[in-house]
Amino acid sequence: MAKPLSKSQLASEIAEKCGLSKKAGAEILDHLAALAYKHAKNTFTLPGIGKLVLVNRKARLGRNPATGKPIQIPARKVLKFRVAKAAKDAILGTK
Repeated sequence: MAKPLSKSQLASEIAEKCGLSKKAGAEILDHLAALAYKHAKNTFTLPGIGKLVLVNRKARLGRNPATGKPIQIPARKVLKFRVAKAAKDAILGTK
């Protein structure tokens, strides 16, 4: 299995494609991450890749796996990433 791209490899690929320096490519990645953190509450979309969505989970009853005793799991907010259809088709291929 191939290794995933590191941040510096990704920054250098972006810089090479856009004719920028590696430092500028890294700044683009940092700015993109900052935008995602700032706007995730309102849904942050990367066109063609997917979107970050803030989801409210309801409170529910769970079980302690060690004892089998029921426990109450409180409601909370979670962050999810939904992959775009275009990305799924490009990676997995169309049926």
